[in-house]
Amino acid sequence: MAKQTVNNLKLGVFVIAALLILIVSLYLIGRNQSLFGSSFYARARFKNIGGLMPGNNVRFAGIQAGTVKKTTIINDSTVEVSFLIDKKVKPYIHKNSVVSIGTEGLMGNKVLNITPNPEPSPEVEEGDLLYTKRAGYTEEIMQTLSNTSNNIDAISEEFKVTIEKLNNSTGIWNLLSDTDIAKGIKMSVINIRKVSGQVDEMATSLRAVINDLQNGKGTAGMLLTNEAASRNLQDAISHINHASKEADDLMNKLHSVADDLDESINDEHGTVHTLLRDSTVSIKINNSLDNIEKGTASFNEDMEALKHNFLFRGYFRKQTKKNESAGQ
Repeated sequence: MAKQTVNNLKLGVFVIAALLILIVSLYLIGRNQSLFGSSFYARARFKNIGGLMPGNNVRFAGIQAGTVKKTTIINDSTVEVSFLIDKKVKPYIHKNSVVSIGTEGLMGNKVLNITPNPEPSPEVEEGDLLYTKRAGYTEEIMQTLSNTSNNIDAISEEFKVTIEKLNNSTGIWNLLSDTDIAKGIKMSVINIRKVSGQVDEMATSLRAVINDLQNGKGTAGMLLTNEAASRNLQDAISHINHASKEADDLMNKLHSVADDLDESINDEHGTVHTLLRDSTVSIKINNSLDNIEKGTASFNEDMEALKHNFLFRGYFRKQTKKNESAGQ
């Protein structure tokens, strides 16, 4: 009887142990833990893990590579995530790999993604803290979509009000249906085209003039490109400046003479003043000139008389013939 009790007790313990092993195995399988394969763990820190929990999948380059082991709050702005990775994947994960949080599908479970970095770096080691990149969370995406939808609703409502105002505005429709306005706009466009063509022609002409100047054609081109002509022009300008300077000097001298003459005229004791202002002197000069004219007339009469005198007649005839021959 006692032996039967011991056997039953052993059987019960064995069954309970088997059940516990089965439960633990099922739990580990459910949490994607590797029961028989070897693994190592690494860490990553985030400001917000967005609902990531232990047991969520870890993927490397889109391939299942491990599971999340635990999440630990470091401080009020940092959460550390420890995750297990199959050692078969370890040679491909480097210290500069980037860890981010994503979702399986649009509304699926959270997943930890490890993205390889093309830059060379040593292989990851046990307990390494990898770089992280903030990913957009579903809640934030939905909030953004909601805000966008609200903005679209507001814009469509305003657009609707604008269309109603346009439909109720008779002035705009009259303006659109007025054929005279359409003709005026058409004529304006034609005139603009004509002006544009004229501008093109002017630009072409101006371009030709510039080409001629650059090639030394014409007077302006010769002056711009011919060094000899340029030097001649500079010499001419220099001569003109010299002549202008001499003319200025001459004008200054004339001004000086005029000043002296004016001073002499205004001087009561001067000769010029006496000749121009004294009437007595003027009368005397006139009388002297009359006497000179009378003397000259008398001298001419005397010379005419000598010409007809038989003593000097031959001499004057010889002088006349000599003058005539010299004139021939």
